[in-house]
Amino acid sequence: MQRVESEIARLIDECNYSEVTRLFGMLSGGKRLRAKLILKIAPKSEDAPLLAAIVELIHGASLLHDDVIDEASTRRGVPSVNATEDSKTAVMLGDVLYSKAFTELVSFDKEVARTIAASVTALSKGEMQDVKMAEAFNSDEERYLEMLYLKTATLIEAAAVAAAHLGGKDTQRYGVYGRNLGLSFQIIDDILDITSDEKTLGKPAMNDFVEGKCTLPYIYLFEMLNTQEREKLVSFHTKTLSKEESAWIQEKMKEHGSVEKSFRLAQKLSAEAMNVVQEDEELVNILKTMIERSY
Repeated sequence: MQRVESEIARLIDECNYSEVTRLFGMLSGGKRLRAKLILKIAPKSEDAPLLAAIVELIHGASLLHDDVIDEASTRRGVPSVNATEDSKTAVMLGDVLYSKAFTELVSFDKEVARTIAASVTALSKGEMQDVKMAEAFNSDEERYLEMLYLKTATLIEAAAVAAAHLGGKDTQRYGVYGRNLGLSFQIIDDILDITSDEKTLGKPAMNDFVEGKCTLPYIYLFEMLNTQEREKLVSFHTKTLSKEESAWIQEKMKEHGSVEKSFRLAQKLSAEAMNVVQEDEELVNILKTMIERSY
């Protein structure tokens, strides 16, 4: 990972603008999941660290834009750029990161470049779907999972496929791994938004629902409620919840097993991913660590 961090620093330095360097320094690096995947799938490729750096710039850009869209004040427990600076600055920094990433991406094999570039288009489409879906309560599981795939899983899938191409491995198998890892990772995050406290999350608990996001636990809960209870749940959508209202939702989720049902889907997706890379202990461990996060 040290090579990846060095490549990221080099790419930012090559932007040749101190303001970009300063603002980028404010961002939390996060788990670097996509970069780690690339290095583990293509450990012998000399190009893997640069590809990992490119993908992390793309991911960083998408988060900057996401924070502006969501009007988020924090990211990974620290103030977001749009909060400390302004939304215009955050959008422009995201544009710089996207542009620099694509500038470097063109030097790669055509198939690698196409895979990553196509995922960015899908990611942007997923973001648009997410915003549109937040306009009204969504109870359609299939629609939600499609958006989740585009917005979250597609870049992880692309990173795995591109790395497999660099390493001369089966791109289809690693694509399944990346897709399912991305989906199950986000489902667990959706669960944690409900079950964890603000200190753990770095944002208020149940914030997704307040922002208009009907994640799987809410969708599954809606399916189990009677007509009157459904109306009550829908009335809470996009509303700042009182303690009593939050407690009612959590009580009903416990009664109907909405969180557990969501977790079972994450486990199923994770098991499918493990099955296609069962010979790779490190990749299996990434899945195990992700699925075993406390909730």
